[in-house]
Amino acid sequence: MFRVGILGAGWIAADHVAALAKRDDAEIVAVCDLDLERARRLAPESASIHERWEDVLELDRLDAVWVCLPPLAHREPTVAALERDIHVYLEKPIARSTEDADAIVAAAERSRAVCGVGYQWHATEVLDDLRAALDGQEISLLAGRSIGPTGSRPWFLDRAQGGGNVLERGSHQIDLARAIAGDVVRVQAAASGVLLGQAEGDRGDIEDAATLVLHHAKGALATIVLAWTRQGLPGIYGVDVVASEATLQLALDPDFALRGVSKGGLVEARSAQHPFERSIARFLDAARSGDKPSVGTAWILSSGMGTRERSASRAIR
Repeated sequence: MFRVGILGAGWIAADHVAALAKRDDAEIVAVCDLDLERARRLAPESASIHERWEDVLELDRLDAVWVCLPPLAHREPTVAALERDIHVYLEKPIARSTEDADAIVAAAERSRAVCGVGYQWHATEVLDDLRAALDGQEISLLAGRSIGPTGSRPWFLDRAQGGGNVLERGSHQIDLARAIAGDVVRVQAAASGVLLGQAEGDRGDIEDAATLVLHHAKGALATIVLAWTRQGLPGIYGVDVVASEATLQLALDPDFALRGVSKGGLVEARSAQHPFERSIARFLDAARSGDKPSVGTAWILSSGMGTRERSASRAIR
């Protein structure tokens, strides 16, 4: 039984608590939040409640922590946990700044613990099918869409704290583009000035809609369209891929399915498990085995790039 502490009791933490409650190999033993009442509402009956994350790390037999705090507050608890060889499931983005991201990566390199960054779409089962269908081909174009509502949070509306729509929500698509087409060497971006998700009486200094253009090292071009829309409007989440012998559509939330044609053959696949739950399962498996490179979501110590490059790609200024 894995003993888990939850740092932060907001809406994403609630999703993690619900997912962990379905498992019989993990127990939430502590919940921490500056708002103690919110922590009490989220915590299972047997869990202890804390205001300071430092107190959670001092608990006996703590195996892992879920860091579900705002990006600006990721560095200190994550580094402290890794220095104690406590496994960390770190909600994305890794940090608000490159400096903080570098510190987390360095701590993960020194630690015996596994540290994973929660880009759950990276754990989509049919992503493996997509990459298999593209094997041996040159990728020319990716078109990613991330359009839909999200909860408004004070720090999310403040670019200095959350990094805006691109870092908080668009980095999911950036991660997927890199997982499919490899490293990015040049970026262009433009933002819309039209309010969509923000209300006039509750607006910050971030963009509600933006388009990114990523130039990949191997020649592919990716566009990512982001829009934070009002509640009640349907979301559109997916990635289209055009390669030398393939045209493929990866449908994300809620379908998580793949369809298209590759080398003259029909490609169809559907995920059996939700990526959110699959990412948690892979994290727990990797933590138990100590096999950092085996984990299948967007992990800090995955193969492919140098650690400093990886940390910079996770933190947008």
